[in-house]
Amino acid sequence: MSDESDALTIGRRIRQLRTARGMTLEELASRIDRAPSQVSMFETGKREPKLTLLQTIAKVLGTTLDGLLEGEPLDARATREIALERAMKGQTFQALGIPSFRIGKALSDDAIDAMLALHGEIERLRDERSATPEEARRANLELRHLMRTQDNYFADLEAQAREILEAVGHPGGPLTQRTASEIAAHLGFTLHYAPDLPQSTRSVADLAHGRLYLSSSVPAKGDARTAVLQALSSRILGHSEPRSYADFLRQRVETNYLTGALLVPEAHVVPVLQDAKQRRAISVEDVRDAYSVSYETAAHRFTNLATRHLGIPVHFLKVHESGTITKAYENDDVNFPTDRLGSIEGQMCCRRWTSREVFDVDDRFNPYYQYTDTGNGTYWCTARVEPSSEGLHSVSVGVRFDDTKWFVGRDTPNRGVSKHSVETCCRRAPAELEQRWRDQAWPNVRTPRTLLATLPTGSFPGVDTTDVYEFLEAHAPR
Repeated sequence: MSDESDALTIGRRIRQLRTARGMTLEELASRIDRAPSQVSMFETGKREPKLTLLQTIAKVLGTTLDGLLEGEPLDARATREIALERAMKGQTFQALGIPSFRIGKALSDDAIDAMLALHGEIERLRDERSATPEEARRANLELRHLMRTQDNYFADLEAQAREILEAVGHPGGPLTQRTASEIAAHLGFTLHYAPDLPQSTRSVADLAHGRLYLSSSVPAKGDARTAVLQALSSRILGHSEPRSYADFLRQRVETNYLTGALLVPEAHVVPVLQDAKQRRAISVEDVRDAYSVSYETAAHRFTNLATRHLGIPVHFLKVHESGTITKAYENDDVNFPTDRLGSIEGQMCCRRWTSREVFDVDDRFNPYYQYTDTGNGTYWCTARVEPSSEGLHSVSVGVRFDDTKWFVGRDTPNRGVSKHSVETCCRRAPAELEQRWRDQAWPNVRTPRTLLATLPTGSFPGVDTTDVYEFLEAHAPR
């Protein structure tokens, strides 16, 4: 009986038996020689009667101790009240800062049922948000399958980008910072640069006052337009707080896609790419330079448009310097390494692939090209290494051998052979090294946070909302 839920159940059963016998709280208190307030605490489960006192209560109520402890089921009202009492004492109410309250007779059954339903829904959402890494990988896999069926092309997002650009009179070509500001104004926002932007954010939107805050310090290789457009893209798309990890991933893909479509407009770049194909001179670097965007943005944009407008199946890889794949897409049947669920992100990229070989190339000014023979055919890739807040990443775009003829860099002498489907290709050390060091080595693994934390809890994934709200409070117009 030391368990709190037992105390609640016993207390409600005492009340149920007392009221069934037409006995008031004061009468029962008098019969057992206790104060009414003390009996009230017994009935609400806030205090637990000792065994001898329970025997006395049982006798006064015309039942036995066993009958009191294991008697008839509680009535519907008592069951509701116990459920709500337990909810109020649980982690969810406490985490939300909702104080407990007395459940009086005036509180209707419908009100209790509504509160219990809300509590159940909040619990469900909390469970979804604490999705296991396996569930996160499943969500990622489903999204990648969707992207593959659409050739990584989202017509509705292209249309939204086109409407926004037409609304501000953008003529095509590189999108300037002024145009980004005009898009913000068109959407009802003014831009404000602050030195104390919360560290967990790229931007903060004050929806009440139509203000978009950005950091006043832009990293040396950063692009001031990207942070603005990503924030505005979420507003254009009408994103709300994600309800699941799948929601979170979809929103991130949509935001990045729309940002890319604004920076590199479809109507302007497609004729450029079609002309380059006709001249057999397609180059991701040319897209990067023509639109003043990062290599990764240019590579993403190329994969969005290559299959739909050029008829070229492609693959895209972003690989951390540790060898871990962080982003991937393919519709050219390249054989990416996967786990048992089919997930690519988080897997180790083959050491022989362009995405890994490029890290060993000293020349970071020119692109690196390589043909790689695999068990699934020969592929050609172009790759670059770019810095980020998490270290160096390589970004590569590749095509099947037959499609290499359309690209600058097809005459490269660089060649690799990958058998990553066979464990001994690169996932196991050479036998001599393994024999010498296997029993003499013990590395302390630096586990990437993103492999363990799927969708962080809180109103906004991965963001300290207290910092955000304090920032907005400090900067809001008075």
